[in-house]
Amino acid sequence: MKLHTLSLALLAALPAIAHAQSANTTMGTVHVHQTRGQLTANEVLTSVDVLGAERIEDQTVSQSWELLGQMPGIQLTETRQGAESGKVSFRAFNGEGYLNAIKTLIDGIPSNVNSGNQRFIDMLFPLEIDYIEVVRGTNDPRYGLHNIGGNINFGTRQGGDYTDARLTYGSFDTRMAQIALGREHGEFQQNWFVGVQTSDGYRDHDTSEKYSLGGKWFYGHLEDGMRVGLTARVYHHKADEPGFLTADELATMRRGSNPRNANDGDDRDMRQFAVHMDLALSDDLMLGTKLYHNPYQDDRRITFSGLPTGNAPRQRRVWDEKQTGLMATLTWTASDALTLEAGANHEQQTNAYLRERFNYSVPTDFEAAPARVQNDDVHTFDNTGAYVQAIWQPLESLKIVPAYRVDRFDGATTLPGGIRGPLQDYGTIGQPKLSVVYALTADTNVYANWGRTFQVLTGATAPAYLTPGQASLRPSTNTGVEAGIRFSPFAGSQARLAVWQQDAENEVSNMPATGTTVVLGKTRRRGVDAQIDARLGDAWTVWASHAYQEAKIQRDDRAPGVSIEGNEVAATPRYISNIGIDYQASDALQFGLQARAQGDYYLEEQNITDKFGGFAIVDLSAQYRINPRMRVDVQLRNITGREYVYAWYDSFFQETTQPMFSPSAGRTAFVSLHVTL
Repeated sequence: MKLHTLSLALLAALPAIAHAQSANTTMGTVHVHQTRGQLTANEVLTSVDVLGAERIEDQTVSQSWELLGQMPGIQLTETRQGAESGKVSFRAFNGEGYLNAIKTLIDGIPSNVNSGNQRFIDMLFPLEIDYIEVVRGTNDPRYGLHNIGGNINFGTRQGGDYTDARLTYGSFDTRMAQIALGREHGEFQQNWFVGVQTSDGYRDHDTSEKYSLGGKWFYGHLEDGMRVGLTARVYHHKADEPGFLTADELATMRRGSNPRNANDGDDRDMRQFAVHMDLALSDDLMLGTKLYHNPYQDDRRITFSGLPTGNAPRQRRVWDEKQTGLMATLTWTASDALTLEAGANHEQQTNAYLRERFNYSVPTDFEAAPARVQNDDVHTFDNTGAYVQAIWQPLESLKIVPAYRVDRFDGATTLPGGIRGPLQDYGTIGQPKLSVVYALTADTNVYANWGRTFQVLTGATAPAYLTPGQASLRPSTNTGVEAGIRFSPFAGSQARLAVWQQDAENEVSNMPATGTTVVLGKTRRRGVDAQIDARLGDAWTVWASHAYQEAKIQRDDRAPGVSIEGNEVAATPRYISNIGIDYQASDALQFGLQARAQGDYYLEEQNITDKFGGFAIVDLSAQYRINPRMRVDVQLRNITGREYVYAWYDSFFQETTQPMFSPSAGRTAFVSLHVTL
């Protein structure tokens, strides 16, 4: 099957009708298969960014969520605790785990764990990723659960004839090997990937080893009436955890690990299997289906403080989750001006969570009998959703997309002692949405969107489930609006400027792993996004973005004197900035620079601590092509050696509440050899 390249220069030259259909921006090269079927986010939605393979495959990262640091407005939460390494967020939602607001998908398959955390991203390595698509806002009807602020889809390579290998060595004895292979034989396509990574880590007791094996097998072309496929991926990660540091410990042993953490670590297994089938029922009617199964097992041992007394800060947390789901989409091209799409999904989860607490010892003795078992829970969590949307283009320059989605939830939990409780009865959650794009000229679009999303509680215990004494809760609805302009300031460039706001009713800060729940009340998030990508002549490519944002609590039900109205939502920086420059010095030699900055923020809703989390770092890279099949590159991360930290507010495990820290890795260097056979 032929592949077509969608590049920056091509986007700038598209005619007005294409611009009326798209207000997205693309960084790098994306390979798009010429198939008809389910409409893509690029065709329908109005606030979409795509990161292409040429900005992904040559990156050296510890985890693939770090790749999104190149994209506009993306906040990286770098916890750096072994397998629990971090996550991404945007639109003023944070990555602390209390409100996981970003739907994550791999090849269109839902890939969040029950809590909404994005751990399945870790299965991916850069060489197998073809593109990363980020959809911001509340107007995407395709997904319900976890799709509060938007979604991210990681598209892996499909089809083609290639054999690529990449070997990397770098700081902290980091070694990585990646092999990607694709073959096409008539109607049959197959893609394979193997990735292995080991590292001693920046800190003491920070070793990590992981591997991932993936495969995709597809038969047929949708143009011929049918395409069927199977995708499979398995992943294992074993890692030590160096632990969090107090301010005094950080000052004296930044690269050290406390003796109390010597037995901390994580064993994590994740798998994903999916069957895909696309049918052309007629020339104008397409059916797409996906059946998937996501098993997730995780055994984490963690020590939060060295206190001999207190809230038992020595814990073993074991997750055993299984998700099985079906997604179906029917797309009807009624006329040149009207396309209708309907979709439905059903997902069943069966989850177990064990949390044990241990007595004081240095290091923590996780082989001993636990002092108590806090959680030994089994719960089901089922979601059924459906949507309809119309893509109506009454004029060549105007596109209107109304949509409506509904979701329902069901499930039950079983707690120690035989206690049972049903899931909160949220009823039918309706989500109206509307998007409009108007092409002023061939190079300028104005757009607006409005929509509603929702938050429901997850976890195995109250308040997600109605155990004895638990009050009923309604879902928290989020209503968002955005207006923007996409334009080309000069030939070879694309830019976007947008303002947005998102209001939530009855927002809840909820972390199932710790059983912590705080009702924030009514919140308001708003911001301004600005970005530009440009090719300057044949040698230079530049991109820059700046996102200003704020998240505040508008109203709560607390008594006077303890109310947090007007306070900032925790861990939300006021700005996120990016700038990058690529210079093609010759046919064989290329240089690159990327700078990334993030503002600091309060660690808790009372806003009584100092602010933490801000940084500004600069990365450099150089690539030399030895011959058409072999190239070598060098990447220097954080070249100024900026010592920034991840910080969180420990109000659970210390004698006095205080910030706890996980330091960044400082200056690092990596060299890679990329071979194409």
